[in-house]
Amino acid sequence: MRKPWYKHFWPWFVFSIPAISIIYSLTAVYIFSQNQVDLVAEDYYKKGKAINLDLSRLRVADALKLKASVQVAETDVVVNFTKGELKSYPNLRVTFTHRTLANKDFTQMVSADMKGTYRFNAPEALQGPWFVELEPFDGDWMLQGRVTLPSSDPISLYGQDKG
Repeated sequence: MRKPWYKHFWPWFVFSIPAISIIYSLTAVYIFSQNQVDLVAEDYYKKGKAINLDLSRLRVADALKLKASVQVAETDVVVNFTKGELKSYPNLRVTFTHRTLANKDFTQMVSADMKGTYRFNAPEALQGPWFVELEPFDGDWMLQGRVTLPSSDPISLYGQDKG
């Protein structure tokens, strides 16, 4: 009398190969969906149109002779701002954008002390590649810069002319 098929080794071995492949594939899909990287903006068309506006705001910052530098130590952020031809130190919107992790991006509104120094605390210790933007509340001009943190050197922010 012959044994039924399910009591033999080879059918189970053959069935196990695709079953293991499916399990590994589903595990990989789950891991990748939990750790996705936002490299492409969903509203890329609007961001592309806004580039021309940003370039004109950078040129305005150059015309006003504005300069700034940012120093970061863990969560402490200090912005040294030279007001150029502005009459007073404006309230600033400081935006830190992480290059690949959109959930780490943050914006902070800050006011200056009498020397033109702006201080605030970041939500968490800043590490990795960042893009920094500095603009007044009304958005007439903008300074920007890139940095990889941690860094002991001040980060120079610039307008259209990088210098």
